Amino acid sequence: MDTQAISPTIQGGGFLIQPSDPQQTFTPEDFNEEQHMIIEMCNEFLEKDVLPFLNEIDEKKEGLMPSLLDKAGALGLLGAAFPEQYGGLGKDFVTATLVNECLGSGHSFAVAMAAHNGIGSLPILYFGTDAQKQKFIPKLASGEMKGAYALTEPGSGSDALAAKTTATHTADGNSYAINGQKIWITNAGFADVFTVFAKIDGTQFSAFIVERNTPGLTFGEEEHKMGIKGSSTRQLFFENCIIPKENLLGEAGKGHIIAFNILNIGRLKLCAAAMGGGKLALKTTILYAKTREQFKTPIANFGAIKHKLGEMAIRVFAADSALYRTADWIDRKERELRDSGHHEDALLGAAEEYAIECAMLKVLGSEALNYVVDEGVQIHGGNGYSDEYNISRAYRDSRINRIFEGTNEINRLLIIDMYLKRGMKGRINIMGAAMAIQKELMSVPDFSTDDAPFAAEQKVIANFKKAILMCAGAAVQKLMMKIEGEQEILMNLADMAIDTFQAECMLLRTMKMKAGNHDNAELALDMTRTFIYDASDRINHAGKAAINAFAEGDEQRMMLMGLKRFTKSDNFNTKDARRRIAAKLIEAEKFFF
Repeated sequence: MDTQAISPTIQGGGFLIQPSDPQQTFTPEDFNEEQHMIIEMCNEFLEKDVLPFLNEIDEKKEGLMPSLLDKAGALGLLGAAFPEQYGGLGKDFVTATLVNECLGSGHSFAVAMAAHNGIGSLPILYFGTDAQKQKFIPKLASGEMKGAYALTEPGSGSDALAAKTTATHTADGNSYAINGQKIWITNAGFADVFTVFAKIDGTQFSAFIVERNTPGLTFGEEEHKMGIKGSSTRQLFFENCIIPKENLLGEAGKGHIIAFNILNIGRLKLCAAAMGGGKLALKTTILYAKTREQFKTPIANFGAIKHKLGEMAIRVFAADSALYRTADWIDRKERELRDSGHHEDALLGAAEEYAIECAMLKVLGSEALNYVVDEGVQIHGGNGYSDEYNISRAYRDSRINRIFEGTNEINRLLIIDMYLKRGMKGRINIMGAAMAIQKELMSVPDFSTDDAPFAAEQKVIANFKKAILMCAGAAVQKLMMKIEGEQEILMNLADMAIDTFQAECMLLRTMKMKAGNHDNAELALDMTRTFIYDASDRINHAGKAAINAFAEGDEQRMMLMGLKRFTKSDNFNTKDARRRIAAKLIEAEKFFF
């Protein structure tokens, strides 16, 4: 492979059809000195100001959460990625992602912080007029003002455009009267400014900036939630809430552009926060397993526990690898757009380019965290079910992540929908690649072997991609426009893509670590090989489910044979690999990457 010819930046969704160079792939091992200092600052802030007060936060102690946001603002953590001209630190997207990850272990605080500096601030930053940005962004960056985002309604969750809240022109033409209701609004108990979505005259879905003290805006009581109990969640009620026409955000009728583009960034940041929470839960569980004794020995010595710890680390490593590879792509694309004159919408354009990856990250990150906290409770045994142990809080807090930022089901459907739409628009030659795989199915299989380092793993992942292209291409040819109604097939294809993306990100990271003689390179290889070995079965299973749902007869038999060929992997002792990973975790007493 001629790595010199490979671009460091792959087009959105292009990992399925474009080659990659490990040396051009950003990994957490590439963090610079400043980024490591930011990690230390975030950890110090959490350990001093957040983690000792989790019970008080969950009890919603009056003024505590706003005061913590004030402290984070004073450290520059709320506006790390905001431009310096608006009071931010002007850091790159990778650094902003890192801040979200580090503070993601802050339980309810992490939710309040992410809602504030993400969906609560970015709509104004990226769609506001200069006057709107000058008025709000410096105060949002410092924490003087707190932000919130009001999209969801009782009758519109995933179907955001079904919103019934209206904005009507007043008689003098200088204002809008907003009427309606919003639910599940994070930070509603203390936020000073809200991005509110409503339909102008009942038809034009638009966004508005609404300040807290606006007459006609009232709030429901705090919701009693399963988890993230310390985050403020209330309903908003608008009754002839009059706002000046200058508070229209972006263009009338273009609110969907704001909502959906902000969600792309939000999905990636959710993955980052999930990884922060996952690493803390893993650390908590390791320490417990080392000290809890049964049958006169720490339970960390038992093979069943080592298996769980090893798998928890593998899933965190996989999500971590995919997260920072994508964050770097977005960062590179943002700089490219800025250099070409697209200053105002550079980040949004970059996030839209990688919307497929952002949707995958949302799913894989939230589900990796879900696995870690669930197994964490299991390792804690009966104690894990007690509020005296923080793993129970981590378990409860985790569950919302599979619903936030679009449910995981919606995101799975979006992954394939975006692929198909980009293919039809010529943005990515997905169908051309699928047709090539169909021709390959009719040819003699390649039984040759390559003894070069990582050649076997690279071949397996290349074959995973062929399995996806084969199944997706045949499904589209067979079902045509009806495929939109075959959600089960679309989710099968999405699962295949998610596993393949993670496997490739892990392998590229491992190859780069091996080339750099990194201390943990061999353990990274254990993680990668174990993931690939298990993913081959998952991809085969999902592929069979998809094929059997739309193909019959000879076509079905040929595709199942092809799927079997494309999901083969070498035998590998995953038991010993997980034991080696667990041994390092127990020694380090934390996730060691």
